Amino acid sequence: MSLHLWWLYVTAVFLISATPGPNMLHVMTQSIAHGPRRALATMAGLMSAVLLCLIASALGLGALLKASPRLFDVLRYAGVAYLVWLGIKAWRAPVGGVGGVASRRSDRALYLTGLLTGLSNPKLIIFAAALFPQFIDPSRPFGTQLAILVISFVVIELGWQAAYALGGIKLACWLAPVNRQRLFNRATGVMFIGFGGALLGARA
Repeated sequence: MSLHLWWLYVTAVFLISATPGPNMLHVMTQSIAHGPRRALATMAGLMSAVLLCLIASALGLGALLKASPRLFDVLRYAGVAYLVWLGIKAWRAPVGGVGGVASRRSDRALYLTGLLTGLSNPKLIIFAAALFPQFIDPSRPFGTQLAILVISFVVIELGWQAAYALGGIKLACWLAPVNRQRLFNRATGVMFIGFGGALLGARA
């Protein structure tokens, strides 16, 4: 991979990761509910999803999804259903104290929720299936290129997740009143459902 191609990749990943989406929204809401330290489990789940999608794409899943629209549709509908479920759950989330009942969730539960959210992320699915393979030069060593691309993505994604998690800390104070919590929960629910709609409209 040439340096020029790597810079194009880094720029694309930086802009895609910076744009608010299910991953960043999920990190921020978990940081608000559980605090930044326990949100690390959520971030680990999201990053596991990133690694799985990018490696699977590099190994040929992206080409398979392009060749089989039906398989892509199955994955897309599953992702839509999960994002809509997250939206309904957020809309109906209890209020009356940031980090209250939800704080009793285990790190394993936070990790699994992060993993499923990441795997249903329309931006990640489309990037991994359609864009990621184009940055791999078949004339150069595959393993080295894959490592560079994956590590670059992980570093950039983690940076943005940390920024959104810290933003959640500041929002937690603002969300002390019950009416603001209810408004935030419903806005979050609408956004997750909106992301599900975006995924529903995606094409391989």
